[in-house]
Amino acid sequence: MILTDFLPAQPDRSWQLAKQIGINHAICKCAPELTKLAAPDNLTALRTIKDRFTAAGIRLYGLEGDEFDMQRIKLGLPGRDADIARYQQMLRNMGQLEIPLLCYNFMASIGWFRTDPAVPIRGGAISNRFRLSAVETKPIAPELQISESALWENYRYFIEAVHPIAEAAGVQMGLHPDDPPLSPLRGVGRIFNSADAFEKAMSLSSSPAHGITYCQANFRAMGEDIFSTAERFAKRIVFVHFRDVEGTREDFTETFHDNGPTDMAAILAHYHALGFNGPIRVDHVPSMAGEENAPHGYAQLGRLFAVGYLKGILDAHHIQYC
Repeated sequence: MILTDFLPAQPDRSWQLAKQIGINHAICKCAPELTKLAAPDNLTALRTIKDRFTAAGIRLYGLEGDEFDMQRIKLGLPGRDADIARYQQMLRNMGQLEIPLLCYNFMASIGWFRTDPAVPIRGGAISNRFRLSAVETKPIAPELQISESALWENYRYFIEAVHPIAEAAGVQMGLHPDDPPLSPLRGVGRIFNSADAFEKAMSLSSSPAHGITYCQANFRAMGEDIFSTAERFAKRIVFVHFRDVEGTREDFTETFHDNGPTDMAAILAHYHALGFNGPIRVDHVPSMAGEENAPHGYAQLGRLFAVGYLKGILDAHHIQYC
């Protein structure tokens, strides 16, 4: 497997820590509001970020998230074709720079969402929680709402436009589940919240560029058996997000990697048995003593613990990684 970490576009302490714990591959969100550069449909901007990582001895392996404003694409608004053209150019740039992975979502108007970002868990560490009962009941602005059927049509339109470009560029696109995996949310339809929905998505294209980011905690929150679901989609999984939650899609809390309900050693062994040897990264972690809980889910001490835990399991199972 390829161990990756989610790192910012500019060198900071997290880059040093990643190298010190043996992580040599980066996943990065390169949106302009984070990088202060142009979006990655600009070749020079993306090359600048890649070159920074290379100089630090880290390979920029993939991009993750919305790399520029995707609302017109997701909501099917006028101007989406221009935005899709930008997306296509980003894929070409990734291919030219040998960045082989793009983790993306199709959550419109509301992205990953928690109702309480500061829940005390083991030893006073701080995690985050989602409770549907705590979500504001008033829908968001009408122009930001969309039905599930319309979102499916917009997703199909998007996939048909971008997958030929991704395939030609040698870029694998990994579809991430909705987080939280339920619909609607404040009047916004959400469509990737069950294994059957992913089956439908995968049926839209047989391209090798069309894959899944297997965020195992999201599939668990859906109520799916993550072992059988991983087997079901084994040939389409291009990226794994390694984390855990306890609860249901309507009420769940993120856990430390070693004390949630999932047998984490068994699921890693299962991925290996299924033939997965691609990129994996630890996802949302608690904030620990002495850390600020900002941004929640991405503290450094919790990440160090999680990576060590991941590597220990891989070593115990004699699963090779780099």
